[in-house]
Amino acid sequence: MAVREGRPPYVVRPSTAVLTRGFDPRLSVGSARPAVFRSSTYVFSSPEAGERAFAVALGRSSPLEGENVELIYSRLSHPNAEILEDQVVPLERDATSAAVFNSGMAAISTIFLTFCPPGSHFVYSTPVYGGTQHLIHQVLEPLGIHGVGVPAQDTGALVAAIRSTPGLGLVFLETPANPTLVMCDLEACARAAAGRSERTLVVVDNTFLGPVFQSPLPLGLDLVVYSATKFLGGHSDILAGVVLGRDPELIGTLRGTRAVLGNILQPDECWILDSRLPTVDLRMVRQSKNAQRVAEALAGHPQIVRFCYPSLFRDPEQVRIRDAQVRHPGSMFSFELRGGKAAAFDFLRRLTIARNAVSLGGVETLACHPASTTHAELSPEELTTNGIAPGLVRVSIGVEDYRDLLDDFRRALDALS
Repeated sequence: MAVREGRPPYVVRPSTAVLTRGFDPRLSVGSARPAVFRSSTYVFSSPEAGERAFAVALGRSSPLEGENVELIYSRLSHPNAEILEDQVVPLERDATSAAVFNSGMAAISTIFLTFCPPGSHFVYSTPVYGGTQHLIHQVLEPLGIHGVGVPAQDTGALVAAIRSTPGLGLVFLETPANPTLVMCDLEACARAAAGRSERTLVVVDNTFLGPVFQSPLPLGLDLVVYSATKFLGGHSDILAGVVLGRDPELIGTLRGTRAVLGNILQPDECWILDSRLPTVDLRMVRQSKNAQRVAEALAGHPQIVRFCYPSLFRDPEQVRIRDAQVRHPGSMFSFELRGGKAAAFDFLRRLTIARNAVSLGGVETLACHPASTTHAELSPEELTTNGIAPGLVRVSIGVEDYRDLLDDFRRALDALS
């Protein structure tokens, strides 16, 4: 772990820390930025160092303060993962450590498989990303790990489920929810979990707004998970996942499961993602400003029957939650069109700047039809219950000039009439 020696001897702000901590140029032939270390195995400086490295890796011992435990094998960890894990921490308020994975779903799966043994239960907010939905029903339930789904906006029902569910392993929240943007009260869920007799972890998928616009850890949550493919990577060219937390032991436990599953993020992707961290704030602020201008200008269009965007919330409870835990509305919105699926498909066909594709958070604007793509595995009843109507379109706004995007959307909407 010698790659972590380089950092200022005093506290600096996050935008500085992501460029300075976790990397010592002296260990990379003076390179100003981290190099790529593609080695699969690492040479021990002595047999004793190898013995010590395995003792720490197997959990028989903990690193001492300031100790540089030597690397073993890249399935366990490698220099680029260690650099990235150190440099991403300052972006998440109150985080002390992080673990990186080869996709967002790898990160989410590792959380469940680590903290939910067979026979346990977990509470989760709905709607939830389609990949997470698939994991719950097709993987976890057959393993005897049972989920209790609760509508994200129903704070009372979430709190009641957290308090009363027996054998509760963890609480998994997604807010704003994909693709309806409904929000759940993170602090209320954290308080409910803290009131249980046994420790119950509360985890949130913070991909839509974090780490720039929403900070769950100060609200009492234990772990924050990201599909780093999205805003952290920001260019739609890598797959990655990140979990951050306040408790280093929890992150260490996840790393242990990661070593067994072999889903650590590879060196090249770590290097690419690390290079994107300094611009996360810049990109997300530009995208959020663009989205707010576009959303508020389109919301009254006669072809739109429902618009889902935080600055346009009308429900008092959703407004309260938004104002309590969100700093800016972000760059994701969805809207329901008159004419259902046919209108949604026609709208997507007519776009010329925005691209018809799944995923989100890139510098380019993307639009998709959730009911037939990202949430296609949901039954018709589940789609209806979760507010995913046949005419719903989800949009991820990029960094283009918002006026061009607005013109593009308006032309496509006007053509529907």
